[in-house]
Amino acid sequence: MMTTSSILGQFDQHAGNGTFPDLNNGYVYPVDVRLHLFGDTARWAMVVEILGYNPREASLSCVLYRYGNCLTGAGPGYGAFLDRVDNMDEIDPEGAEEYVGGVPLVVNGTALAVTAGPGTPLEELFRELVPAHRELLLADERELRDEIPTDLPLLLRLEEWNQPDDYWDTLPGGHETFRLLAEVLDSGDPARYRPTLPPNTHWSHWPEAGTL
Repeated sequence: MMTTSSILGQFDQHAGNGTFPDLNNGYVYPVDVRLHLFGDTARWAMVVEILGYNPREASLSCVLYRYGNCLTGAGPGYGAFLDRVDNMDEIDPEGAEEYVGGVPLVVNGTALAVTAGPGTPLEELFRELVPAHRELLLADERELRDEIPTDLPLLLRLEEWNQPDDYWDTLPGGHETFRLLAEVLDSGDPARYRPTLPPNTHWSHWPEAGTL
């Protein structure tokens, strides 16, 4: 049965076990985000994209967090890690976490000229790619729809929202954003999403993320 409470219950379960989107991750510099809601009268799915730079993995990845009652893959939680930069070994050959300079970034097979100089921290370099190359960096329709029924309609897409600082004090079920999203999924009415809290998903709101 699909209800607001059952949807929030799944969100809270994953927040409790560390598999719910966290922009305050000390290991990942956030770069960009996007959120999608899909649903009909019996099925629902939410996909949250977090594009971030992980220095330990030497990768800029778009991580897809999927939740729902109709997923066709391994089930809800965080899933696909979509690496975006094809030539990390060329832009940072010494592993210094800094741009070597004078080398284009190859993203999904597309070479992007950059104006940043040598020594630019990689998180700054990647953030400069947004918004000009945002669609190239975030998931395309095929990647987004993986593990989601192809006939499930899109209800709502968010480019920004208010995200909890952490899940120790506030689980998604107690936070305005995710309660409203659950109501949209339950009702099928995107007009139910009427937030009062200001968006905070831009990377500048998370200065400690990635600094561990």
